[in-house]
Amino acid sequence: MTIRNLHHAVDPKSLAVIGASSRYGSLGRVVIDNVLAMGFEGDIWPVNPKYGEVGGLRCYSRVADIPNVPDLAIVVTPPYTVPGLIQALGERGTRVAVVITAGISADNGLRQAMLDAAKPFLFRIIGPNTVGMIVPSVKLNASFVHLQPQTGDIALLSQSGAIATSLIDWAADNNIGFSKIISLGDMADVDAADCLDLLAGDPKTRAIVMYLEAIPNPRKFLSAARAAARLKPIVAIKSGRHAESAKAAATHTGALAGADQVVDAALSRAGVLRIDGLGELFDAAEIIGRFFPLKNARASVITNGGGAGVLVVDRLMDLGCELGTLLPGSIEALDRVLPANWSRANPIDIIGDASPERYKAAIEIVAQDPATDILIIMNCPTGLASPVDAARAVASLARSGMIAGKAVLTCWLGSRTARDGRQVLQQAKLASYETPADVALAASYLAEWSRAQKALVRVPSSRNDEITCDRDAVHSILRCVAKEGRRLLNEPEAKAVIAAYGIPTPKTVVARSPEDTEIVAAELLADTAKIVVKLISKTVTHKSDVGGVVLGVATPSAAREAAEAIAERLKTHNPNATIEGFALQPMIDRRHAQELILGISRDPVFGPVILFGSGGVSVEVVGDTAVALPPLDEVLAGDLIDKTRVGRLLAGFRDRPPADRTAIAGALCALSQMIVDFPCIISMDINPLLADEKGVIVLDARIEIDPQAVERPGPNRDLAIRPYPASWQKNVTLSGRAYHLRPIRPADAALYPAFLAKTSAEDIRMRFLSSGKTLPDQMLVRLTQIDYEREMAFVALNRESGELAGIARLHADPDHETAEYGLLVRTDLQGLGLGWSLFSYLRDYAVADGLKRIEGLILNENSKMLRMCRELGFSIGVHPIDSRLKVAVLALQP
Repeated sequence: MTIRNLHHAVDPKSLAVIGASSRYGSLGRVVIDNVLAMGFEGDIWPVNPKYGEVGGLRCYSRVADIPNVPDLAIVVTPPYTVPGLIQALGERGTRVAVVITAGISADNGLRQAMLDAAKPFLFRIIGPNTVGMIVPSVKLNASFVHLQPQTGDIALLSQSGAIATSLIDWAADNNIGFSKIISLGDMADVDAADCLDLLAGDPKTRAIVMYLEAIPNPRKFLSAARAAARLKPIVAIKSGRHAESAKAAATHTGALAGADQVVDAALSRAGVLRIDGLGELFDAAEIIGRFFPLKNARASVITNGGGAGVLVVDRLMDLGCELGTLLPGSIEALDRVLPANWSRANPIDIIGDASPERYKAAIEIVAQDPATDILIIMNCPTGLASPVDAARAVASLARSGMIAGKAVLTCWLGSRTARDGRQVLQQAKLASYETPADVALAASYLAEWSRAQKALVRVPSSRNDEITCDRDAVHSILRCVAKEGRRLLNEPEAKAVIAAYGIPTPKTVVARSPEDTEIVAAELLADTAKIVVKLISKTVTHKSDVGGVVLGVATPSAAREAAEAIAERLKTHNPNATIEGFALQPMIDRRHAQELILGISRDPVFGPVILFGSGGVSVEVVGDTAVALPPLDEVLAGDLIDKTRVGRLLAGFRDRPPADRTAIAGALCALSQMIVDFPCIISMDINPLLADEKGVIVLDARIEIDPQAVERPGPNRDLAIRPYPASWQKNVTLSGRAYHLRPIRPADAALYPAFLAKTSAEDIRMRFLSSGKTLPDQMLVRLTQIDYEREMAFVALNRESGELAGIARLHADPDHETAEYGLLVRTDLQGLGLGWSLFSYLRDYAVADGLKRIEGLILNENSKMLRMCRELGFSIGVHPIDSRLKVAVLALQP
């Protein structure tokens, strides 16, 4: 639905250039010259009342005068004319335009006027303020770029026209071609998400590269990026920073979860490789386009020069890559084929006089080592052996750019003979680089992209069964806080919320005065040697800043003195501050425990984020934190831990045993479940969370809420990635057969072959409007790995056998008002009422999701589906363009 009418833009048979000009130096002249120079083979109709002829073509005064309906319009006229031209084009029958014109903004009202003119016709607008669009495969250059790009298989999306033209220039010098080049401009209508949806299914596009400056609709963007990244490599540069993220003061997390960290987390979760520099964009796309994602990315370096190998390893370590560790069996095998003075470790120095045979023998052994995933093969020129012969030896082992199924990256250092060696390697489809830094960077791209692809396919549920939680107790606490008009929970309230989600907290007792503190302390000290006394104040955010925490209190009288001292310090620090009381808890002495911080914050673009890192009072100074987008599961929580330096410390060192990683990951998953369940939570700190081999325990906590949102139900719609909707499951019994209905999962792709084998070719044709008994693997991925934001699919599974019996699917439009549906029931199970059950459940979901209409395209001869739609209350009409089809529409809301 997001690509409606955009096919006219990328494969037009005719186009109108409105504002085409003969005046030298004008924008209209450059655009029409580019259209003609690239040799567009369809009809071209210049439109400009000032001319009778432009570029040797008849020029028309008005849109209405064009002799036929243009598939695509290019608009390069003054801003005030654009809304009227869109109206005229829509009435003429055109459905898409590239508006190059700048100066169309919300401030002058022209942007909305343009969109209002387009809406009745479902008219799509690329731009305004764009350099245009280029589709080399159809010889279309509807832009004002300075040269004609080559045809290739990389698509370029850019929010900056200047960056687009620079990349086109760079690509020309490096012999790189494009399938599509789309300058997005101001994205009044068509945005990066729409283009990603379009390119995901484009057979002429192998990889997508993007330059982004803003992501105005993050859920839509991530939905499209996740769908496209499942099918082809995506590399992105994202510029800009969000100042808002540094302004949050209620929690440490709010200050630490910087916008750029969140962008990293979001793109990684979408399976997109993010890089920093323009010069790396195409290199990164090339390398990740060569290989499948790796389960692990441990690199082993084979080199005839020890120094070069060390340089690669240094750079790999700088880039956060992992070295493979040779197994004893591999070392023994290498001992038999290498000189006695070989390195006997990774990097594997096979010595400067290495012959082609020595290269082959070493590579074959290392390629079989299970602890190696990436082979980096290097050659330094010497007078003892030929780099070209070494390259031929390596090339003889290669199959489709790999050796023994392992990814291979090569680096032939030097210029003259090395250049010939690199050519041999490239002819064998092996990736080849000139310097150690370049080959290490390529390995890091492959490793980072593989990690992103693993995160991409994980779709945590809205209900994590591993988390024990008391939602009613939490709701009661939050409701009381909101009733008092407060945004910040006091420490005992915050700890009670956290404890309700299964994260251990020490016993905390509240004393209202210093005198009460002495009484409470006496009770606590009966069971523990020392206690902690803390300030409770609605007006103080960070207690340690005002001396509001006293540790190691050993007697009741000392507890009262501590409370009195806290009150005195607060009066000096802030005379207007109020004291609600004092929190007392046992002093936790876990000498080897690591202080951690866990938190929740809100990014202004991507919504809730979860933070993890090194905690304590110096948390901002240390700055060892990482963020992730919820929802999390145990694997994603582990990935978040591994992104920090403290994550390595938790594995144990010297006399410190490893911390309980399962407990730490469980605490992160509990926070994730909390933000899924309670949209009212704005931010949270658990700092410090002590972690050691005994588990975890919360020492201090802070939670901020939006009192107005306490009654908002979960799952939280502010999440950038929608969780698996676990609550939408039910069992039905039809004609004595039991079925389980639930949302589709990625693993369900494995059920499709058996399902299709028992579904007739005619039923498949009726569902997909095309013939074929099987579906390509890419299509199965696309059908089963959905993100639940714009799509929903329910499967019906036989409760005894687990076999797939039927599927019902919705795909919503960008406005989330109308959704297209599809329904397919296995041929031998039709007539039992399964289609009715699936569709009824789909309709209930659409209503709950706020959709207004369901639509379906049905072949005229599909009498069974047409009959069911009429009985369900659909209105049936004739398709306005394709006479073979009927359009069924069901209104869900008045």
